[in-house]
This record gives sequence, structure tokens and C-alpha cells, in this order.
Amino acid sequence: MASAPSAGGGQRIAVLGAGPMGLAVAYQLVRDGHRPVLFEADDRVGGMTATFDFNGLEIERYYHFHCTSDHAFLEVLKELGLADRMRWVATRMGYWYQGRVQPWSNPVALLRFKGLGLVAKIRYALHALACVRRDDWKPLDHVEASAWIRRWVGAEAWEVLWRRLFDYKFYDQAHNLSAAWIWSRIRRIGRSRYSLMREKLGYLEGGSATLLQALRRAIEAGGGELRLKCPVQQVVLEGEAGAAQRVVGVRTADGIEAFDRVISTVPMPIVPRLLPQLPDALLARYRALKNIAVVCVIAKLKRPVTENFWLNTNDPEMDIPGLVEYSNLRPLDQHVVYVPFYMPGEHPKYQEPDSVFTDKVRRYLKRINPALQDGDFIDIRASRYRHAQPVCEPGHLEQLPPVHGPVQGLWVADTSYYYPEDRGISESIGFGRQLAKDAANDTVGGADRR
Repeated sequence: MASAPSAGGGQRIAVLGAGPMGLAVAYQLVRDGHRPVLFEADDRVGGMTATFDFNGLEIERYYHFHCTSDHAFLEVLKELGLADRMRWVATRMGYWYQGRVQPWSNPVALLRFKGLGLVAKIRYALHALACVRRDDWKPLDHVEASAWIRRWVGAEAWEVLWRRLFDYKFYDQAHNLSAAWIWSRIRRIGRSRYSLMREKLGYLEGGSATLLQALRRAIEAGGGELRLKCPVQQVVLEGEAGAAQRVVGVRTADGIEAFDRVISTVPMPIVPRLLPQLPDALLARYRALKNIAVVCVIAKLKRPVTENFWLNTNDPEMDIPGLVEYSNLRPLDQHVVYVPFYMPGEHPKYQEPDSVFTDKVRRYLKRINPALQDGDFIDIRASRYRHAQPVCEPGHLEQLPPVHGPVQGLWVADTSYYYPEDRGISESIGFGRQLAKDAANDTVGGADRR
């Protein structure tokens, strides 16, 4: 084993995973005087927010946007001197239904929506308003979401506006989701409106890379270290399962290295591989947490598809819940559209080649906008992420293993712990910073969501 950490200068802490949460953990640790070493299997930081070279355009592999309620994100921008690079835009949302793009997301659009009766429209609006005004989510934790929505909006609005969104994102888990988790998504967008008629979303100049690189610079300037293409093979513990165990280091391809603490932010299904020494009952709880995979297609076009940033879809010929026309939020030289295909990672579709998904996207976009021709597609790519979306079942809070379990010096969490909030950059920053404080002080604090 490598020599023990030297005295002075705070604790030496290993952070597993350099996504937004891992970066936030390391950032807070260096601010508090510690010396984190950040281990990442990828060749870049960022996880699902990481960027790539899209034929001359540096852009995220998966779409991201910001709401006015993203307080943790906005606070870290101030600390990093990036607040002046935040831009807010009045955006539009649409709905592709019955072969037409219809305006969405304001009272007038709802009243004019074709294919839905007046009573269904009123019930839908009342549900959305109740979600925006609600603050207490705990009573919804054990409530199943699809039945909860149907009780509020009725069978007609459920079928037209909701069912395919559930089916094409969660498949066999579509009727086993927590109402608290769905409520938080409705409320987040609703509270980003600046008037009854308009919504406002934000982007950072330069995209997520602006934030990621600033966090990286701050970590390294504070004495932290980033090791890319260096996955941790195992967390090394001292002691036997069921007895007093403590962290002593991590093992990588380069050998074993000693650490005072280990904070893991990698997806929960990976944890049993890193920590096989844990008690069987705890390992079973990690394995029980489910995730949805995604194949996300990004297309670069010569002309726009629609005027909307977000377009929900309800079409029997399309196996997607919607698409994001990102260039209608962040101005770019070309028009950029993201089309996500969500599915369980075990589903046969996830094994299909990229060409299957890119061919579908060409077909879908030309169906939505018949003026699009093959020559309008400048480039098109597909990216895959196996653990893209936690599945938050009813009672999810009780199902989460403790962040700080029986092992001294070990802290384990991922995006499942943002519950009832959805995974997002702001949630990652807020949770990660609190996790860093709790772990460094060896306390159970605000980051432990059990």
C-alpha cells in the first residue's frame, strides 16, 4: 500500500466519479481545507453533463437547462465569478398530437388545444396549479404516480397528455413511480414561469463546459487532484463484514493508495462491485435500486424543426416521450435537436445499433416538419448512458440505503438521493456540497436523505 497521508493540510479524501456531484464534493472539500483526489473512468469530467466535439461544435452529449429556482447552481456561479455568463430566455413548449404541433404550457394554449375536452382541460390545469403551490411532498412519497395523476386529471387527459410520457420513459416501471417525484418535476418548471403566459429557462454561455472547467480549476488550485481514465476497482476496507470495518484506501490499476475517507458518487448498481466486502443485507439494498438507460440522439440541422424548446409527443408511430430543440434556448450557428430514447438497460432495444436510432430521428423530425429534407441534416450522433435516470418507486425514501453506513470513513450516494427532486446540475451541486461537509466532519447531516 502507498504511504499513509501526510500530516497537515486537512484530510486526504478519495472521491469516486467526476460528474457534477463528484465535482461539487471535491470543490467543497478544497474550500474547507481538505485534499481530495477525484477518480473518473471517463476521459473527461462531467458525467452526463460532459461535452464532446460535434463536428466543430463543443456541446453536451445530453441536454441540460436551468430554472430560476436552481439556487445551488446560481450560488456556485457567483462563487466562481460566472454569474454574468448566465442567460435567461423566454422559451416555448409544444405538443405533437394528432399529426400537428400545438402550442402548450399556458392557459390560452390549453384552452385551444385540439383533441381534449373542456372538462379534461380544466382538471389538468387544476392539477398543475396545485403542484406548483404545494410545498409538502412527504404525503406523496408512498402514492403511485400514474393513479394519482388519473384521479386528478381524469382518463381523457391521462391518455392524451400523460400516458405515453410514462410508457416511453419507464416501460414496465411506468406504473410504479412515486407521485412525489413526478410532483417535483411539475413544480420545478411551473415555478420557472415569470408570468401566467410565459416560462423562462436559462443557459450558461459556453454550455456546461463553462461550469465544469471552472470547478476543475478551483479544485486543482485548492490542492485537489483529478485522475481521468482511472476507475477505482475496489474500495479497500479493514475488518470483516458484520464487524467494525473502516476505509483504508482504494485500488486502481496502479495499485492501492491510502485515504482517510472515501466518498462514492457513482451509480448505485456499480457500488456492490466496488465494495463486495459490505454486509449482504446492505449490498442487496444497493442492488434493489433501479435505473433507466438512455440512447440520446443529437442532430445538427440547417433549419429549425419547430419554434419550441421542448416538444412533447403523443404519436403511435414514435417511441419517444418528446424532443428538445436546444438551439431555441441557446443561440447556435446551426439548429440542434436532442431526441432521447429511454428504456431499461436490459431491454433488447438498448442493444440495437446507433443507426436504428438515428434513422428513426430522421424520420420523426421530417414527420413533424415536412419541409425538412435529407440535405438539411448536417450531422447526427447517438450517445448511450446506462444509468441515466433513477427509478423512484413509492416509498423511495425508505428504500435508500444510508449515505453513511456501518463502515467508518465511507460515504455513498448518487442521483437517487436527490429525491423527490429529479437529477440535475443544481441538485448535484447542492447535495454534493452538503455531502462533502458531512463526510469531512464524519456527521450525518443534510445530505443523508433517509
